Amino acid sequence: MAINLQQFLAKQLSDGVIDQQLCDLLNAVADLSKEINDKVTHGALAGVLGFAGTDNVQGEHQKKLDVITNEIFVEGVEWTGALAGMASEEMDHCLPTPAAYKRGKYLIMFDPLDGSSNIDINAPIGTIFSITKAPEGKIADESFLTPGRKQIAAGYVMYSPQTILTLTVGNGVFMFTLNLGTGEYILTKENIRIPVQTQEFAINMSNMRHWEAPVQKYVQELLAGDTGPLGKNFNMRWVAAMVAEVHRVLCRGGIFMYPRDNRDPSKPGKLRLMYEANPMSFLIEQAGGKATNGYQNILDLQPEELHQRVAVFLGSAEEVERVTSYHE
Repeated sequence: MAINLQQFLAKQLSDGVIDQQLCDLLNAVADLSKEINDKVTHGALAGVLGFAGTDNVQGEHQKKLDVITNEIFVEGVEWTGALAGMASEEMDHCLPTPAAYKRGKYLIMFDPLDGSSNIDINAPIGTIFSITKAPEGKIADESFLTPGRKQIAAGYVMYSPQTILTLTVGNGVFMFTLNLGTGEYILTKENIRIPVQTQEFAINMSNMRHWEAPVQKYVQELLAGDTGPLGKNFNMRWVAAMVAEVHRVLCRGGIFMYPRDNRDPSKPGKLRLMYEANPMSFLIEQAGGKATNGYQNILDLQPEELHQRVAVFLGSAEEVERVTSYHE
């Protein structure tokens, strides 16, 4: 018999893995993702494609869907009674739970629409979220600055030919596929494990000339194939959306890399620690993989600011350990 997300969360609740507030919050995220999925699916028919004419806090041009999905996410969780506050890649500062709603015990951080460059070409995009315990007292940006190791739950929703919600609450990784006929998320993969070894990598090769020496050395070895020091051939993939890259790694292994480069030495990487790297690293570790910034585990990094960037190497343990050792 198929198990839906609500039944799965109810079982986690009865087993004491999660509490009622977290259960309510995760159900709310699942519900709002269906509204985002509807906007994504209708695309040009709903008038949601193209640029919004605004920039986010990182100075990036926002797409209309970036703004729309951020509003959907905020409105979808603020009323749950589970949150003390939220922070988004698309908002300059955190948003404490409005006084009109009950304050809860959790904080949520999210990238409402990962892979913005894919929106107008109908390629995979997604929503990423991370949940931590809220501190006592007034909620400010600093309230969110805890290492990823302290996450209570994390996941993503990928909008593609299938809409898939991938989730961990700290006891493994589970995937749920949206049944468009019933509106239910149905459990379709459970206790996912990433193969330790792989012959597949994902990186934006156009930036190779800008990478640091350890990454250049490692990728050259991958490209050398079975005649090189690694003694085997590798395939390369690149979807330009972290959700899709991580989803592939969870489904069949591989290593995904977004290293820092020398174009802007002030930035330690491209991806955001709080909204992308931490939740995805939590999922990867829960599935038996590894995730580092080239020097240490991402989940052990102490965040210094809400929109902090970081280099990312994640996936099959053997290759993540190898490229990390080159940095050392």
